[in-house]
Amino acid sequence: MLLRRDRALLAIDIVLDVAFHAGRGAEVTGAAEIAERLGAQRRGIEPLLQALTRAGLLDSTRGPKGGYRLGRAPRAIGLMEIVEAVLEPDEDIVPAGKLAELVTVPLWEELDGALREKLALVTVGDLLRRAAQAGLRRPQTEPLDFAI
Repeated sequence: MLLRRDRALLAIDIVLDVAFHAGRGAEVTGAAEIAERLGAQRRGIEPLLQALTRAGLLDSTRGPKGGYRLGRAPRAIGLMEIVEAVLEPDEDIVPAGKLAELVTVPLWEELDGALREKLALVTVGDLLRRAAQAGLRRPQTEPLDFAI
């Protein structure tokens, strides 16, 4: 079930943060910076960063200037793909009586299916557009100066 999955929402926030602050091929941002911007603990987001990197959604660079950047263009990363990269297998729902078995559990499964369909249609690029429409401005990186 996707509903009430803090891990899934945090993973989407992490990818959006990297897209917003670093992008693809641009300056990378470290786990400590991401955690600080999200108001999360670094040790809490590191397993998610690893899962997102294994899934190819983020690229990681090791070392003192290491960090993360998008693995693909924002328009090519769907939110459902992010969620699938970090969710653990669902536990079976144990209905608490006949009403739950026949009414609330099927409703919950229906809502979960609708949420999955919606997440499959939205990309990180869509979220970046929403951020721009909300008036958020992406950080500007200075161009390299090769003058000797």
